[in-house]
Amino acid sequence: MEKTLSIVYQPQAVFRIRPVNRCSATIAGHTEAVLSVAFSPDGRQLASGSGDTTVRLWDLNTQTPMFTCTGHKNWVLCIAWSPDGKHLVSGSKSGELQCWDPQTGKPASNPLTGHKKWITGISWEPVHLNAPCRRFVSASKDGDARIWDISLKKCVICLCGHTLAVTCVKWGGDGVVYTGSQDCTIKIWETSQGKLIRELKGHGHWVNSLALSTEYVLRTGAFDRTGKEYSSPEEMKKVALERYYKMKGNAPERLVSGSDDFTMFLWEPAVSKHHKVRMTGHQQLVNHVYFSPDGQWVASASFDKSVKLWNGTTGEFIAAFRGHVGPVYQISWSADSRLLLSGSKDSTLKVWDIRTKKLKQDLPGHADEVYAVDWSPDGEKVASGGKDRVLKLWMG
Repeated sequence: MEKTLSIVYQPQAVFRIRPVNRCSATIAGHTEAVLSVAFSPDGRQLASGSGDTTVRLWDLNTQTPMFTCTGHKNWVLCIAWSPDGKHLVSGSKSGELQCWDPQTGKPASNPLTGHKKWITGISWEPVHLNAPCRRFVSASKDGDARIWDISLKKCVICLCGHTLAVTCVKWGGDGVVYTGSQDCTIKIWETSQGKLIRELKGHGHWVNSLALSTEYVLRTGAFDRTGKEYSSPEEMKKVALERYYKMKGNAPERLVSGSDDFTMFLWEPAVSKHHKVRMTGHQQLVNHVYFSPDGQWVASASFDKSVKLWNGTTGEFIAAFRGHVGPVYQISWSADSRLLLSGSKDSTLKVWDIRTKKLKQDLPGHADEVYAVDWSPDGEKVASGGKDRVLKLWMG
């Protein structure tokens, strides 16, 4: 007698990220809170910014500080690697920006000045649009966003038009810059002259966070998990462009905004100035929104202590991850889009499983609030930092 077996197939990622489950290093060095952590696009280097006014670059093999970058006179609030991995920019509470050479830890130029209040975000021009990387955009509490050219060592364009603080900024894959502001609007700018192209309205309160569906490929540029080195900027640009189009397909780039009004909006800014979907469910302000690397999901972190998962194309609500007992500050995805990491005021990190919609790993260890988390683009490790002044590395 024949038996029939029904087999269910599920597409598998090309590689699987092991869930992180242990703290592999606790690195002291910063003398004040760690406010930002960021892995380089190839995942080989890690940078952190702190209230002690320094940026530190860490050697991930020896898990010790490689360079301490000094020069800021105030808290380092945000840091961003260029997608070609050759530069690191940091922004401070006093409004100045500094570009560093990650190979030496030395400043690449004098501080870049122009902003009158603190820096809230930094985003680089994608490498598929311009290689080697030269331009980045900064957002500030002073209401302006500015585009800087590191070879000219100056601000080349001021994106002026918001009436209140600019809280977040993203340089999109099609070459436009998106800015979110406390004036409740999102503005879209072209980047050759800084003209305002479009304005997205709908939020009833401050816009706190912006996420792009293409963010992971924009962040990593030409770097994939093979560890391939590139001989020229042209080759890097070509590979980055291929990766960008492969990820984006024929669909328009999607944008999600998270706000103090507890809601999120999904937009397709190239198609319409009206939102596609309003995403409701959070009971407190939305602090951070982030697309999964494959663009399939959006995750949101809120002061209501939850992390929520949404369909990245339709905006439909999928699941709520509950377990944190304090506001959730920041989230980060594993490179295969299967796991989501969150850091909270409750001093823990948590890893959530997207398939089962459950907690995969609880990572206690910090002595105080966790302000910053990042999962390395190669998927191998997680970094976290916060109020207890230590940087922790977590491995699978």
